[in-house]
Amino acid sequence: MSNSAGLGLRSERGKVLGALMLATGLIAIDATILATAVPSVVKELGEFDQFPWLFSVYLLAQAVSVPIYAKLADTIGRKPVILVGVGLFLTGSVLCGFGWNMTSLIAFRVVQGLGAGAVAPMSMTIVGDIYTVAERAVVQGYIASVWAIASVVGPALGGLFSQFTTWRWIFWVNIPLSLVAAWSIWRHYHEHVEPHRHRIDYAGAAILTLGLTTIILALLEGGNAWAWLSWQSLTSFAVGAAALVAFVFVERRAAEPVLDVAILRRPLILTTTLISLGIGAIITGVTSFVPSYLENSLQVVPLVSGAAVAAMTLGWPLAASQAGRVYLRHGFRFTVLLGSGIATLGAIGLAAVGPWPNPWSIAVVTFVMGFGMGWTAAPSLIAAQNSVPWSERGVVTGVNMFARSAGSAVGVAVFGAIANNLIAAGAGEHDYATIVHASTAVFIAAAVAAALTWLAGWRMPPGGVDAPVYNQPDAMLE
Repeated sequence: MSNSAGLGLRSERGKVLGALMLATGLIAIDATILATAVPSVVKELGEFDQFPWLFSVYLLAQAVSVPIYAKLADTIGRKPVILVGVGLFLTGSVLCGFGWNMTSLIAFRVVQGLGAGAVAPMSMTIVGDIYTVAERAVVQGYIASVWAIASVVGPALGGLFSQFTTWRWIFWVNIPLSLVAAWSIWRHYHEHVEPHRHRIDYAGAAILTLGLTTIILALLEGGNAWAWLSWQSLTSFAVGAAALVAFVFVERRAAEPVLDVAILRRPLILTTTLISLGIGAIITGVTSFVPSYLENSLQVVPLVSGAAVAAMTLGWPLAASQAGRVYLRHGFRFTVLLGSGIATLGAIGLAAVGPWPNPWSIAVVTFVMGFGMGWTAAPSLIAAQNSVPWSERGVVTGVNMFARSAGSAVGVAVFGAIANNLIAAGAGEHDYATIVHASTAVFIAAAVAAALTWLAGWRMPPGGVDAPVYNQPDAMLE
């Protein structure tokens, strides 16, 4: 494909870009539409203390499947992987819409997460394949526009469905989007790949799943279903820690490891992975808890709480659309430090206003957080992608997306444990003071995560876009 091809939606690569925008839209809308409906879901299905699992299992399934999809993408190609992901996401969405209790809904969220584990990283990997790093400075504006639209549409739909029809439509709305996205990718994206034999590291995937699951189980149920120092809690933490240690040893001996821990020895890959881990936790601290915080403390309608979350996801694409200009001139490290610093200030602001619930003040500080994330997420990922050839790009993207999903999964577990324990120690989920106290504690924890992310940015190797060796697109389109 000629490098002189245009960058717009009407260009040679435009149809592929449009298909990826549709696929990204699936994940973008899902990121905000459920959070605003949580109170409605709990009202119908009950089990308020279990609602963090709706996010944890989705993110856990996404996290553990990303490395497998990334390995497959580097061997059989990106197209079949992303199509399978869209199919699983569609199936999970349909099943979630028919969930009859909290347990079934949580189980069906796993299927959704398995689909998201393919869609999100493959979209970013394909963009990395067909555009140079300089071109991505422009193209990421198109991807960012998807998040901008979803930031308004997601919370609005979640609020409308919860308030006027049923929360089940927050899942069924994914059906037409999934079908159109799958058709567009099938029709317009063509890649030339030479298939070769590959070995899937099922043992590594199973051990990783066991480790993350037991740790999340211990965090969410400790002080809730059982005491923190009970045998159940201690056993869960011990099994989780042992499994993660075993995972490292298994991966070192695997012929094709599901998560190549060796690449984390590279300073750039390690720091961008840590940054992605923090980004995942920060996102979760806002999108999962702000709607419940506002709706339970102020009794606002879902549309209002959704608008507060939308402020963050609106600030994100606004910054991301301009981030390319900054890293092309000043380098990736400068851009990431600028963004993570802004996000940290916003997170501190969220913790500061927490004791005084107000949709307007929450919207302002979450907008600042999102604006900072927009300067951080894409540049750190592009820096990592740009440092490796095609044969490693899927794995590197997978590691980055795995870190974000794992950060979100563990983050929602930690935040959920904080909230559940403080609510249990207080007057319950319907008491104003208890909800405010618990939510503020969660926001403080999110601010700590933001500060640690900023510190990770300081360890990122300096250099501009010309520092890495691989700077040209090497995927071909028919």
